[in-house]
Amino acid sequence: MQSFLLFSPEVASARASGKPIVALESTIISHGMPYPQNVQTAREVEDVIRAAGAVPATIAIIDGRICVGLSNEQLELLGSSPDAMKVSRRDLAYVLSQKRLGATTVAATMICAQLAGIEVFVTGGIGGVHRGAETSFDISADLQELAHTSVAVVCAGVKSILDIGLTLEYLETHGVPVLSVGQPGFPAFFTRESGFKADFQLDTPEEQAAFIRTKWQLGLAGGVVVSNPVPSESAMPTKEIDTIVRLALIEADQQGVKGKAVTPFLLGRIKELTEGRSLATNIALVKHNALVGARLAVALNA
Repeated sequence: MQSFLLFSPEVASARASGKPIVALESTIISHGMPYPQNVQTAREVEDVIRAAGAVPATIAIIDGRICVGLSNEQLELLGSSPDAMKVSRRDLAYVLSQKRLGATTVAATMICAQLAGIEVFVTGGIGGVHRGAETSFDISADLQELAHTSVAVVCAGVKSILDIGLTLEYLETHGVPVLSVGQPGFPAFFTRESGFKADFQLDTPEEQAAFIRTKWQLGLAGGVVVSNPVPSESAMPTKEIDTIVRLALIEADQQGVKGKAVTPFLLGRIKELTEGRSLATNIALVKHNALVGARLAVALNA
């Protein structure tokens, strides 16, 4: 497996010297935001992690290798290329063997992070159970990955386009603990509250690290969700975002948008309907997650 990994000089140096490393996904660059905000945000998120004492490792599939840590040129390629495939667990072997350009989702980034020995992964929001999943069976592969891949995932909860209650129920069934930071409530990406509670509130990186380390030392494999709400000054009003999400979901259904295309479509429509304010919220929450994730990586490393 190690033969597939290609470490950037910065990440290779961090591994050699025992510095804390934070994994970052690349789907947020290629499919989550428009160019050039996507590339600029990726660079700013990496800088947040460096400033907090850790080393960022953005992960992508390029030329048949799992690149752990990207150059500026590689970030530009991912951010501007329409051909970048959205890569989850089922797609990894295809994209690697065919030497396609691939941007890793939460699930694929967790797999690659574990292969690279990285314990903390920062993203915007995890996937979940889609509304209507009782008939469509549309459930993100992220949830299965969290059930058995031992990486801590720092996120702003799940997007309100999903069925949040069923998502949390699915995680509970598979034994995935959900932590919250700074509040008992589980966040809903654009908003701080979803109406649901996390399993445990642990506010400091030291408490979070102690919990995660204890879980893994007990032999309890699998991930941990560290849900970190968007800063209050950047959060969107709950009623407004709920109305817009319902409208976007209706449009997706009318246009026959299915599978992997659903989330990019909905985020694009939400951005249009909020006149760009949702993108500003997205950027703010990713940076905030990067700070919390870097502090957690430092605490785990200690």
